[in-house]
Amino acid sequence: MRNGTCPECAAQVPLREDVVLHEFLTCPECGTGLEVISLSPLTLDRAPQVEEDWGE
Repeated sequence: MRNGTCPECAAQVPLREDVVLHEFLTCPECGTGLEVISLSPLTLDRAPQVEEDWGE
């Protein structure tokens, strides 16, 4: 198992070996939504907030 670091609270986030780019997950410590933005080096960032498009 691989680990990433939460950019919000610096906790270690366990990731599967077969994690893929742009996969979404949640930090087990602070609950922040995260996205895998790089596989080498393994980098996590806050997931983009979903905005309402109001039917546009």
